[in-house]
Amino acid sequence: MIVLPTGIRETILERARDGTPEEICGVLGGEYDPDGRSRVASQYPAGNVADDPRTRYEIDPEQQLEIFNRLEDRGEAIVGFYHSHPRGPARPSATDAANATWPDRSYVIVSLEPLEIGSWRWRTGGDGADAPGDRFEREQVVVE
Repeated sequence: MIVLPTGIRETILERARDGTPEEICGVLGGEYDPDGRSRVASQYPAGNVADDPRTRYEIDPEQQLEIFNRLEDRGEAIVGFYHSHPRGPARPSATDAANATWPDRSYVIVSLEPLEIGSWRWRTGGDGADAPGDRFEREQVVVE
């Protein structure tokens, strides 16, 4: 389960609407629990540097490092990441699964058509990348 404060949810939705037709992305900070309930305390927008930002997202690596340093300075953990699907469902695409690299972290996805927020945890099935059993597991989103 991921707990997402109403204000952060609304900020992410507004960014997704303003960013359309491109996918927006960012990092979520707060209290991280690999097996249970993570709580978001902050969101950090990031630039989408994907070759085709209308259908993919890639967080700018330098900006991602800066965000990670800010999280560490604030005593927050990396809860996960978020991005939008302006014309797709609020579930991971095959590309999202192929590019997932943070085990047990939440990947929050905003769909604009229809308007929906879903969250998924990346679970690894073994040693190394692309091991058998790597998958996204849907998790409950609790808005407070």
